[in-house]
Order: sequence, then C-alpha cells, then structure tokens
Amino acid sequence: MTRQRRTVSMIVSLFFFAGVSATALTMRHASAEDPLEKTAVLERVVAHLKGKEVRMHGEKLRAVVDTVYEESLSRDIDYRLALAVITVESNFKPGVVSNKGARGLFQIKPSLARYIAKDAGVTFEGAECLKEPDKNIKLGIYHLSRLVEDFRSLPTALNAYNVGETRARKGKGQPKTAFTRRVLKEYQNNISVLPEAEGTR
Repeated sequence: MTRQRRTVSMIVSLFFFAGVSATALTMRHASAEDPLEKTAVLERVVAHLKGKEVRMHGEKLRAVVDTVYEESLSRDIDYRLALAVITVESNFKPGVVSNKGARGLFQIKPSLARYIAKDAGVTFEGAECLKEPDKNIKLGIYHLSRLVEDFRSLPTALNAYNVGETRARKGKGQPKTAFTRRVLKEYQNNISVLPEAEGTR
C-alpha cells in the first residue's frame, strides 16, 4: 500500500470510529530536525506522564519516551498512539507479565517477538529480554505499525493487537472492545495535551 493510500484509509478509520484528529494518524519526516523542539516535546511528555502517576522515574522515563518518539517516527506512527498503547497495556511497568505470558511495556509475547525480531531490528535472546524497554519498544512499535498498515483501520488494528492477528482475520473479537475503547480514549487525550512530533503539519 502506498503511503498516500495508507494515510487516507487511516483518516477514514479515525473519522468514523473514534473521532480522533485525522492529522494525528501518520508521521511525516522533516527534512531537518530541530533538537530544541524535540527536547521541548519530550519534556512535555515526561511531565504529562508524571501527572498521570506513572511510577517510572527520572532518566529512565525520559529514555523510554525518547525511544518511543524516535521509533514512532521511524515507523510512521504517531508517538501519542504508541504512548496510549503502553499506558493501557502496562502503564509503563517494564517488568510486568500477563497471565498469557505477554511481557514488558507493550506486552509482547515471546512467540511473537521471536517471529518479528529480525524485521524489527532486534536481537531476540529469550523471553527475559522483553523486560528491556529498548527492545520491547522497538518490537511493539514495529508490530503496531504493521497491523495499522495491514488492517487499514485503527480500531481493527488495535483489536488485532489485543486478540492476535490470526483471530482478528477470522473475525473473532470485535473492533470496539474495551481494549480498543481504552486505547482510543487515551490516544485522544494525548492528542489534546501533547504536540505533534517535529516535522509534522
């Protein structure tokens, strides 16, 4: 799918399904970056997360935010969407493990991580490495971006993220689940208080 078609399809998805600002759907890279602008954005994100009582503190939180920001830009995903998924999945607790074995910030299952690691640019060294924020973020954002592109609808892509791609393709689970509603609500809130990434218009 071309970037233009992908952008249009995502705009339609959010207009009809979530009422979220269409301009926040995809990221367009700037020809040159302004590090001062990026620093200001990251500081606003960190302050926003601290206000939401995220328990990750100091330089660790800032490093996570920086990685989310950069990986989102590289994968053509709104960093505010990525933050929303992390908030709902783990609330920024890198060591959390679900009852189904999903791990870390983006709640990635080891089997999925093993499957997508090479394409995501990550060296997979077993389930324990999913507790490492850097690797987990790279895997999570890669996976999210692939689902958004494949399913062409943000609610449907989020459903696939939650129930699994195979189940979603078989029509098991509806796009408007509690999970998708929570992520979309968090995303809309992020859009209302956080700026677009540098280079977007």
